[in-house]
Amino acid sequence: MNLMIIRITLRALLGRRRALLLLPVPVLLIGLTLFAGGTGVRVERWAPVLLNGMGLGVLLPLTALIVGSSVLGLEIEDGTITHILTKPLPRREIILSKLLVAWLVTTVAAGVPLGVAGAIADGATLGTALFVGATVGALAYSALFLALSVVTRRPVIIGMSYILIWENLLGTYVDGTKVLSVRQFSSTITDTVSGNPILQSTLSVGTAAVMAGVFVVLGTVAATHRLRSFSLAGDTN
Repeated sequence: MNLMIIRITLRALLGRRRALLLLPVPVLLIGLTLFAGGTGVRVERWAPVLLNGMGLGVLLPLTALIVGSSVLGLEIEDGTITHILTKPLPRREIILSKLLVAWLVTTVAAGVPLGVAGAIADGATLGTALFVGATVGALAYSALFLALSVVTRRPVIIGMSYILIWENLLGTYVDGTKVLSVRQFSSTITDTVSGNPILQSTLSVGTAAVMAGVFVVLGTVAATHRLRSFSLAGDTN
């Protein structure tokens, strides 16, 4: 890890207008949870739709996509990546520092609101479980989207395709695709920690944990390898 890169990345990320995009969905999620909890309907009936569908299916991946594709992608777009690449820093150190920032910001912006919503819905146990599940998912998503920002010029388009088509369409109805769905990893870990399959996860916790680790390792290795061959002109072809 490199503290200088971490500080610079945090300042650049949180100082841009793009950071404002992180605010509406968490507020909406907590508001809808308060409303649903006040209706008297059993939490088991609406939690899969609201906490899993909207929380883990929309809030978490979109936050991770915005943050993960920005921590290094914005520097590639505006050419300031050359200032980092000209310094005698190991490429692995750069990627790990960027990944840490993406993970922490995503966890705060999405994991904390999810934890609050879970606590409102069904107490501290579900709130803690959702936070843990979201934290694991945030790391896997961040590694994936950070890697996309280095290997392609269109990380947002590809990332949105993964979220909408693979996770929220195929991952919902085709069992074989769930093993490559970060959303499924998060919901499985949430149900395991809470001790109650309230989010109706289908993977085993062992599979979820291993596959989340695979996403993190492969994403980090791919991003590091691509950055080593990155031209100082910022060419990502």
